Amino acid sequence: MDFKKIDAPVNTTTIDKNLVDAPTGNIYEAISVVAKRATQINSEIKKELLEKLDEFATYNDSLDEIFENKEQIEVSKFYERLPKPHALAIQEWLDDKIYFRNTKDTEE
Repeated sequence: MDFKKIDAPVNTTTIDKNLVDAPTGNIYEAISVVAKRATQINSEIKKELLEKLDEFATYNDSLDEIFENKEQIEVSKFYERLPKPHALAIQEWLDDKIYFRNTKDTEE
């Protein structure tokens, strides 16, 4: 997923509780769904970042010389400027981009 295209706030913002719990009717259930999605987003971002930083890795036994690569620094700064995973997840939730289902309802 392309997280650069999601219009999530970088800073902390206040969100109306009624908007968050509207799809489920239960704020705790809504927060649980958003938290699970935030965990997924975090692992995707981490995997993508590690793949990009792995391109810059040098494998040598000498710890005397540490090279600073400007491209590597720019990649790191870019990922630091991205909105946090919980902000991305809540924005997806408010935009109805997260599919969820209650397993208790399907069993009955």
